[in-house]
Amino acid sequence: MPPRSEEPRRDATGSRRGSSRGTEHREPGVNGISDARAYTPRGRTIREGGGAARTGGGTEQRRTPRSSRSGDPFRPALQVLDGGRTGATRAGRRETAAGGRAGVVRTVSARPVREPFDDDEAPAPRRRPGPRRPARPAAARRPVRKPRRPPKLADPRRRLRLGTLLVLALFTTIGIRLVFLQTVSTPAYADGGLANRLAVVELPAPRGAIYDRTGAPLAHSVEARYVFADPTEVKDPVATAKLLSPLLGVPASELAEKMRPRKLPGGGWSQFEYLARGVDIDRAKQIMAADLAGIGVHRDERREVPGGDLAANLIGFVSQDMNGLEGLEAKYDDVLEGKAGKKRYEVGQGDLAAPIPGGYSQTTPAQPGSSLELTIDRDLQFKTQRILSDGMARTRGSVGAAIVIEVGTGDVLAQASFPSYNAADPTKVNSPADREDAATSFIVDPGSIHKAITYGAALQEGVIAPDTVFPVADSIQKGDTIFRDTHPANGQTMSIPGMLAFSSNVGTIEIADKLGPDRLIDYQKRFGLGQPTGEGMPGEAGGRLLPADQWSDSSYGSVPIGHSVDATPLQMAAAYAAIANDGTYVQPHLIKQVIGPDGKKTPGAKPVTRSVLSPANAAALRRMLEAVTTVDGPDGRATGLAAAVPGYRVAGKTGTGLRYDNGKLQPGEVGSFIGMAPAEKPRYVVAVFVWSPGGEGGAVAAPAFREMMGFTLRHYRVPPSATDKSPKFEVFPH
Repeated sequence: MPPRSEEPRRDATGSRRGSSRGTEHREPGVNGISDARAYTPRGRTIREGGGAARTGGGTEQRRTPRSSRSGDPFRPALQVLDGGRTGATRAGRRETAAGGRAGVVRTVSARPVREPFDDDEAPAPRRRPGPRRPARPAAARRPVRKPRRPPKLADPRRRLRLGTLLVLALFTTIGIRLVFLQTVSTPAYADGGLANRLAVVELPAPRGAIYDRTGAPLAHSVEARYVFADPTEVKDPVATAKLLSPLLGVPASELAEKMRPRKLPGGGWSQFEYLARGVDIDRAKQIMAADLAGIGVHRDERREVPGGDLAANLIGFVSQDMNGLEGLEAKYDDVLEGKAGKKRYEVGQGDLAAPIPGGYSQTTPAQPGSSLELTIDRDLQFKTQRILSDGMARTRGSVGAAIVIEVGTGDVLAQASFPSYNAADPTKVNSPADREDAATSFIVDPGSIHKAITYGAALQEGVIAPDTVFPVADSIQKGDTIFRDTHPANGQTMSIPGMLAFSSNVGTIEIADKLGPDRLIDYQKRFGLGQPTGEGMPGEAGGRLLPADQWSDSSYGSVPIGHSVDATPLQMAAAYAAIANDGTYVQPHLIKQVIGPDGKKTPGAKPVTRSVLSPANAAALRRMLEAVTTVDGPDGRATGLAAAVPGYRVAGKTGTGLRYDNGKLQPGEVGSFIGMAPAEKPRYVVAVFVWSPGGEGGAVAAPAFREMMGFTLRHYRVPPSATDKSPKFEVFPH
């Protein structure tokens, strides 16, 4: 489409096309806002006459010069409001009107026409409608201000640098804080809130076992369950107790009492009560299947003693919490006791109370306790206990002890006590004293078995020789006490073997007078009297020796024959083991080795040894002691014939002593026999002590020794002795 011409199109007469109005006769002075109807899109009015033409009544059209037109495209609209006339036309109009124009036409003065780029003058302010204010004097007018310059824009580089510094400072602060939290405050924040979502499970550590010398278990732990009740959750204690009673073996009344609500001393109600400990797993499953409200089952440990009362006085027992209370269980509790472990892990909440996969988990493994391997032989222990209990059945209210020691090593192969008890149920005893180990706690006056120490010291000190003989009276007085022999010699000359065979008190006292109290006490100590042996049993008694400066006149007669001396059966057995071991004392002991959780075996403490007699003197003493079990002739019968073991040479000594309990002399007597076999080269020592209020101990001890020693020799397959080579003793040599 061709561009529109800036010049209005005209007809042939020179007028604009379509401007027929220009020839129309109008009444002078009639114009104004009505002329807007004649406004054309090009911003012109049809009648553009000057003031003079209108005055003269001419009809000639007047055209505004192009130079006076404004470049503003909206200027025509302003001209419409002004009647299409410029300011000059309006001025002429006013003059015409003043000159006598018939009608008055009110016009609006036209705004001055400005070129778009004419900046020399500021545009005239637009007049507001309303009454005009009186003109101000020229002096009162405000000076024309110059237009303000636009503000300068900020420097973007400065803003960029400032923003960069702020961001760097922020990240530096965050980095320093992170480093501080991860290094300095790590422990404080690492566990923050962790305890609220952790579950802790105790991993029980099994208690170590106790084995005999062959590895057979004497006591060991097995997995079990304990049953508990939450009294606040139990709905019907009586009905629940009736259901549990046959499964737990506990009276229903006792169970119901435990399940009744109970207020704690510090406030609140008890929510945990043991109902039974060490319950079999099968029974625990039956209880869980019953789904009883407020009844729960948890992992437990039960101590099993396969032999029941086998070595019970040695082994002892543990509490329900698996803490050793008596015997070896108490003595070596720190060795046997394991160290429980723990597992800590994160769990969900509510219905998701289960370990969180990949969550926090820490396990401290349980460390099982170490085990003890004793020197005890289970089979020999059983037989020894059986023989002792059978012999004690013929007495009432009696106490007995029997010990079997291996010569040379000091290993205690058997150590029996009467009365005994079932270590699996230690509460079923007549008295707590029934659980004591008689071999280490039974304090006695050893009596005539002490004479072997007196004769051994005299041999070693050269006071006597194996062939020494001297006259022996029927009695001897020391202080205010007269000592007599049960087999009077009537002043005849007696041999040393004869004095031992007939257990002569008078002959022994006369030998001790030559030895002296100081040397006798010294040998008592060398043979292990007056102090605990350190065998391994807790609470072992040490006995008592009477110091020489405290001897009375009667002590010179009582001490050499085994009175005014306190000793235990184990101490006396160890003394005879020194005679059997060529005069070398070896500390008796029960612990052979300790077996760690990893199976590593650590030998027990090395026993203390010391020389007491020379081998020659020890052999001479053993030979003289054989007279006790062999002399049987016209001169009399030896005191220990009942202890002889068929097929073996036996050396030993009988004794009759007294028992003191808490410093008080008890009624009855203590019968004893200690011997070794084979006498030519002893392998084992057996000691038997029996206290009976009726004095039947002597009748029990020697026969019991014979059975115990015979079984021991056969059990270890010791070849029989050449009995035809046994020495022949003459009690009253001529």
